[in-house]
Amino acid sequence: MEKEILGKTKNNEDIIAYTLVNENGMQAKIMNYGCNLLELWVPDKEGILSDVVLGYDKIEDYFVNGPGFGCCICPNGNRIGDAKFTLNGVEYKLDVNDGKNNLHSGFNPMHKRIWDIKEVDEKHITFTCHKADGECGFPGEMDIEITYTLGDDNSLRLDYSGVSDVDTVFNPTNHSYFNLNGHDSGSVMNHIVWIDADRYTHTDEASIPLGECREVKGTPMDFTTPKALIKDTEADYDQLNWAGGFDHNYCLNNPSLSKPCCTLEDPESGRKMEVYTDLPGMQLYAGNYLDSSHIGKGGAPYDKRFGVCFESQFFPNALNVPSFAQPIAKAGQKAHSTTIYKFV
Repeated sequence: MEKEILGKTKNNEDIIAYTLVNENGMQAKIMNYGCNLLELWVPDKEGILSDVVLGYDKIEDYFVNGPGFGCCICPNGNRIGDAKFTLNGVEYKLDVNDGKNNLHSGFNPMHKRIWDIKEVDEKHITFTCHKADGECGFPGEMDIEITYTLGDDNSLRLDYSGVSDVDTVFNPTNHSYFNLNGHDSGSVMNHIVWIDADRYTHTDEASIPLGECREVKGTPMDFTTPKALIKDTEADYDQLNWAGGFDHNYCLNNPSLSKPCCTLEDPESGRKMEVYTDLPGMQLYAGNYLDSSHIGKGGAPYDKRFGVCFESQFFPNALNVPSFAQPIAKAGQKAHSTTIYKFV
């Protein structure tokens, strides 16, 4: 395990990166600012390592980081309609930062602060922080932990947990953008995606699900048979037109940590990634809102559709849709979720 000081926050706090290494040479570089995944070096079919996640060279760029490169979004990932919700009879109003809605917890989310280190060795690191009551607009004092574990089976496991003094929202997710041919190799439209989901949460024009889960069969939304992203991204379909491509939550058929719910494969490099989770939803986001103004590592431009995210989650806007599973951590009870990215 390597430790490196990258710089300081505006509050003069040290920003420290830790590099985990497994027995195959695979590496994951993570920093204490937002528990952010900076680099992920994975072997291709020839055993050559490349960094397969988008990110920045300059630490100052992470202070803004509009696309959310590598972020562990916390306490709530994705969108909440009208930037408000009601819990136990109390209405909570959130930052309006996505049209009239709330996205990824608002303007000052927890992935833009320094986290403490609880444990670290060559294969895993655990970050901790305390969320104050009302922080990001969500109720309750909450102690949160995020653990990254790099397995010798070329898996990167993320465990999220939290305990609150009152009922509150807990729906963290990872927002890494993957390009399995290397972060600087251009479009991911030739990447092949499979998702074990017969339904997706249909949205309005602002990408807010209102409770309807539609069948994917017979639509461009169908990934039950593996297909390249390029096949249907430009299809004339309301969901794709409104979102500019794929940016949708899939209702997973069998969420599990023992078998994959999604796969991503790059034919050129031969890299294949399996995704496992115990959460009910997976947001497929294919970088529709990226543009060439985003200059990444090594001066690489990250243009539209140069990376793809698999964000495990409770369904977006679930707090306002009673029929959806609720992302609620009960007072005094440990809430926990896990996502695994495994390269095979």
